[in-house]
Amino acid sequence: MSIAKITRFVVNTNEVNCFKETCLRVLSACNSQSLPEGICVHSPITKLGLDDDLYLTNNLLSLYAKCSGVESARHLFDEMPRRDVVSWTGMLSAYVRNGHYHDSLEFFDSMIVSGQCPNEFTLSSVLKSCSLLGELDYGTRIHTFVIKLGFEPNQFLGSSMIDLYAKCGLTEEACKIFRDMESGDTVSWTAIISSLVQAQKWRQALGYYIDMIYAARVHPNEFTFVKLFAASCSLGLNYGKLLHAHLIRFGMRLNLVLKTAMVNMYSKCQKMEDAIKVLNQTPEYDVLLWTSVISGFTQSLRVADAVAALHKMELSGIVPNNFTYSSMLKACSAVLSLELGKQIHLQVLKAGLEDDTCAGGALVDMYLKCSDLIEDGLRAFREITSPSVITWTSLIAGFAEHGFEQDSFQYFLEMRTVGVEPNSFTFSSILRACSTVKSLSQTQKIHGRIVKTKAGSDIAVGNALVDAYAALGMVDDAWHVINSMIHRDAITYTGLATRMNQLGNYEIALDLITRMQTDDVMMDRFSLASFLSASAGLASMETGKQLHCYSIKAGLGSGISVLNALVDLYGKCGCRDDAHRAFSEISEPDIVSWNCLISGLASSGYISSALSSFDNMRLAGFKPDSITFLLVLFACSHGGLVELGLEHFQSMREKYDIAPQLDHYSCLVDLLGRAGRLEDAMEAIMTMPFKPDALIYKTLLAACKLHKNISLGEYTARRGMELDPSDPAFYVLLASLYDDSGQPDLAKSTRQAMRERGLKKNVGQCWMEIRNRVHLFDAGDRSHPQINEIHEKVKSLITELKKRGYSYQDYEDSSYHIEKLAVAFGLLKTPRNASIRVSKNVRICGECHSFITLVTQFVDREIIVRDGNRLHIFNKGECSCKGAGNLQHKDCMDENVSLLTM
Repeated sequence: MSIAKITRFVVNTNEVNCFKETCLRVLSACNSQSLPEGICVHSPITKLGLDDDLYLTNNLLSLYAKCSGVESARHLFDEMPRRDVVSWTGMLSAYVRNGHYHDSLEFFDSMIVSGQCPNEFTLSSVLKSCSLLGELDYGTRIHTFVIKLGFEPNQFLGSSMIDLYAKCGLTEEACKIFRDMESGDTVSWTAIISSLVQAQKWRQALGYYIDMIYAARVHPNEFTFVKLFAASCSLGLNYGKLLHAHLIRFGMRLNLVLKTAMVNMYSKCQKMEDAIKVLNQTPEYDVLLWTSVISGFTQSLRVADAVAALHKMELSGIVPNNFTYSSMLKACSAVLSLELGKQIHLQVLKAGLEDDTCAGGALVDMYLKCSDLIEDGLRAFREITSPSVITWTSLIAGFAEHGFEQDSFQYFLEMRTVGVEPNSFTFSSILRACSTVKSLSQTQKIHGRIVKTKAGSDIAVGNALVDAYAALGMVDDAWHVINSMIHRDAITYTGLATRMNQLGNYEIALDLITRMQTDDVMMDRFSLASFLSASAGLASMETGKQLHCYSIKAGLGSGISVLNALVDLYGKCGCRDDAHRAFSEISEPDIVSWNCLISGLASSGYISSALSSFDNMRLAGFKPDSITFLLVLFACSHGGLVELGLEHFQSMREKYDIAPQLDHYSCLVDLLGRAGRLEDAMEAIMTMPFKPDALIYKTLLAACKLHKNISLGEYTARRGMELDPSDPAFYVLLASLYDDSGQPDLAKSTRQAMRERGLKKNVGQCWMEIRNRVHLFDAGDRSHPQINEIHEKVKSLITELKKRGYSYQDYEDSSYHIEKLAVAFGLLKTPRNASIRVSKNVRICGECHSFITLVTQFVDREIIVRDGNRLHIFNKGECSCKGAGNLQHKDCMDENVSLLTM
């Protein structure tokens, strides 16, 4: 080659190298600022044949990904004659950065097929996609790459894997990866703390934070504190304050993200004054921060302050977003302010957010809760072009809460028809509608859908299914759902216990305590209240007292639901002083508190105290509800206060705008019937705005029996039998009426007719609890191991009565009534001076009532019998019922003919 050619070659090479350096500088500068102008060097690079320079083309690929989108970058990638791990990783990173997570995984597969070996940056990008997609299987495959390539000590990759396993719900695996890391840095410590917060393991997250700063001596950063403040929202204010102090101690700069986390923490702890102090510490504000403040005010129901904060936010030039308006609308729903809701609706319209899923859903919820017109909520729903599953769920739940359960079923079907799949909240909402209407077919259909979509793994859905089956009385099916649930919580057992209480299955409800302990599920105040209610239902003082002790030890004794249940328990067990003491511990009693107190007093025969409590309740500013009036009418009926009872019945509608229901009319009939005003009682039945049921006729028939009115009794019995031919109580009461009226032949034929129809008197049962063991006494059953000793005790008591000259008629056929057996057993087995507590499933008969009254004249013991109608407290020859309105005959009645079973 000539000297001239060599010179020209050197000159050209130098010029090309100089141009390449210029291109690199341009690309580097544009990459740092994401300037699309840098792409102009692509053409000369191609013309000069510099495509083979990987460093240059990789920089160009990065700029395309930043400025022209993934498709343009992929086009360049496909045209590159040479690619290395940086090229593949750059393209992969572009997919992840732009949210194309599935494409990134496919691209990674192509990379492996091409024979290119990934580096730690490649694997980190893929792990991020797996985390965001919840792709656990693919993620574990990447984990094997990390191990094979020897990247395990890499803290950056370790943090990515911790995030993956945490997002997939495998917190223990995430913790193991962290423990296997040689030495954690701030990023990895923050990652494990974040994973524990995400898994709602708040205390464990704080434990790691303590190890981080004291054991590992790793300095936290602002992201560490952001996650910890999220944990303290659930753990309580004291933890949040301690973290705030640590923040100051470490000299952390209060940036906007950190300030928002602190404001959110104080807001959720309902310490808005502290939240505002933090808000004003720096001049930086954004829509997220203001929304946290507004949300805090709305959660505390300080709606006026929330409105003021919204106004201040707008004055500062920050435009509210969909979450801001959603928080305001939730406040309107909470305080049922339709007018304010309409004003916020106008602002939503001005902002063009009526079609937004979040704001639109909140509008639907607000109208359904605040407006009497269901069409308002439906109109807001129809304004949303493509309602999300959240919006559909708001509509379905709103219809169910308004009592339009069939409409909620219809819209659930419509939602699926338009292609929107229900989520766990949707299933929970529609199952609540199933529980309300007790629809087996709908429950089974939705259960089938849950199984198909594998939504049953969500604990909220499982709990709703348990409640739906339990509401139908299908206890076995409810248990089947519980046993199939991966996780169970206090709500699982609280719901089932509540339903068992409603069904009267109190023993099953109390058995759940052992099951909860086996599952290592701690009682909360709601489950404890349900178990106390079950104890009250059984009049089980021993179990109730143990639960009371537990409530104090567990720090649950101050909750109003627990205290209300304690008032109810002690009231139903005849412990008036304990009931008053529990009531006095309630700092702010609600209507339920007052009702429990009145109920206990009324059912124990303390009529004047019950009515005084009713007056005190009204003086305290409480408006009685329909249950209060049931209790007051019961008290008046059993106290013989007819005129006062009629006055209260009239005041329901006239003074309190409460429409009397069928139960109230049953109480009215009982009130009039006991007083002998049978014609008035019959007129009340004939003129009430409801179709009579069997219970109301049973109540009137009992009154006819008391006052020996055969003609009205026969008519009442006939009407009751037409409504419920399978109820033997009408035959028993009518036969007793004939007996009392001196017509034994008619009594005999009535009992014969009952036998011909295959009807039998319900078997009476008595039970009592001694040393945590329940002893059961069935009528005619001699299976109790100490039955002979018990019979001897009954005989000795009767002998003692006769010896003392008491006027007591011993009916041969009732010598061993179960009430007597239970009382005798109590005298034999309970400590001296201890009260004897007996429960009975039907009303105590008059002969046994007389027997126990006389026994307490010479046996210095308090005997408490709770029957199917009320509480009888026998002491020193007297009963708390005072014998008022006693409808019993020498025959043991087998049906509760009064409306109220306290």
